[in-house]
Amino acid sequence: MRILFLGDVMGRAGRDAVTKHLPRLREDHAFDFVIVNGENASHGRGLTEGHYQTLREAGADVVTLGDHAFDQRDTLSYIEREHALLRPINMMPGTPGRGAMLYSCSAGQVLVINALGRVFMNPIDDPFAAVEKAIDECPLGEMADAVIVDFHAEATSEMYGMGQFLDGRASLVVGTHTHIPTADTRILPGGTGMMADAGMCGDYNSVIGMEAEEPVNRFVTGMTRARFTPASGEATLCGVALETEPGTGLLRSIHPVRVGGALSQAEPAF
Repeated sequence: MRILFLGDVMGRAGRDAVTKHLPRLREDHAFDFVIVNGENASHGRGLTEGHYQTLREAGADVVTLGDHAFDQRDTLSYIEREHALLRPINMMPGTPGRGAMLYSCSAGQVLVINALGRVFMNPIDDPFAAVEKAIDECPLGEMADAVIVDFHAEATSEMYGMGQFLDGRASLVVGTHTHIPTADTRILPGGTGMMADAGMCGDYNSVIGMEAEEPVNRFVTGMTRARFTPASGEATLCGVALETEPGTGLLRSIHPVRVGGALSQAEPAF
């Protein structure tokens, strides 16, 4: 099975990049399943229903979220009925929506889990226990042909901890949230692929997707002068592509993806 995971979509520039590049990528590389993190797709914070539909129409089978999951008020009105939208599984009991779900595609069954880290983040339930419970209920190689974990985390150490914790039990553990693609794409000893951060789908001539002037002002003066505004230049589509082994769901290969915009380009070589 071939799967594409795209990192945080940042504002209009990120949405435009997904709309422009994802259909071609999906066709050229015969991806069976596509997951897109939509955490920052609407004005840099959260995801409106209209923008969620834009990502789906571009080719996303599932859209994941993160710490800004409910920053757009209308998310509360549609998340329960949209089963292709996941919020972090370890949010407090009673939070609308779902954090894990088994999806069908032409190549098999894919369990997708969205989890939120705790290091340098607001208080949240234990992500390790929540993810383990979801996998125990739908094991890789038994009920699921692939297991993909989007770990929305600030610290790479926590991300690495999740990767080691799930090695041999997940197809891919990938970080989102920091918006910077890491150069550690690899397969762990137990057969699980990992990447500490998939990067963002956004304008890299910025400060992690925001127009640079106000972030730089705050760094220099320690004072707030204006709101953050998503950068609107040409975006780089960033993520990771993987191919699983039949039967086990563990990885045959893993490749970084960077298309368009300011970063060096990379596409999978299956």
